[in-house]
Amino acid sequence: MAHRTYVLIDGENLDTTLGVSILRHAPKSGERPRWERVIEFARTLGSDDVVALFFINSTSGNTPWPFVAAIQNAGFRAVLLSGTGNEKVVDVGIQRTLEALTKRDGDVLLGSHDRDFLPQVEQLLDSGHGVAMLGFPEMMSGVYAELGVQIHDLEYDVKAFNVRLPRIRVIPLAEFDPEDFLD
Repeated sequence: MAHRTYVLIDGENLDTTLGVSILRHAPKSGERPRWERVIEFARTLGSDDVVALFFINSTSGNTPWPFVAAIQNAGFRAVLLSGTGNEKVVDVGIQRTLEALTKRDGDVLLGSHDRDFLPQVEQLLDSGHGVAMLGFPEMMSGVYAELGVQIHDLEYDVKAFNVRLPRIRVIPLAEFDPEDFLD
């Protein structure tokens, strides 16, 4: 039986973090992640089979159909959710999916910085699943590192961007290149 990894992407969370906290403007198309590289990266973690789900809040009725087509072309399955105005529909959808995964074989790569998934991540770990987080480590809730969950950097580990992002992060001395700061 092939080893499976489930990739769950909290699109709202990653996009907001990229735009508000890193770029400080709405990301232009060239500044967005290349999502197919996330699936390629998941395969490098030892998975023969990757199931990739991208969660999108469609409550407003303004579903970004060109983006949905793009992520589907990249190999993701779009999960379009709607709810009442005050529900965190994407978070609830991911929480329910993580709970369902406790009954399945496979590992989880969760793309989010949000601590709202802590109970489900703990359940997965307790039931013997491999779990890793994906995003910008300097923006990630510290609860995952405290659990010993591996955190993969969307820019540096996955190489999901075609441009260098203007990030402020802690750099391990072994990776420090002064040239990065001189232009």
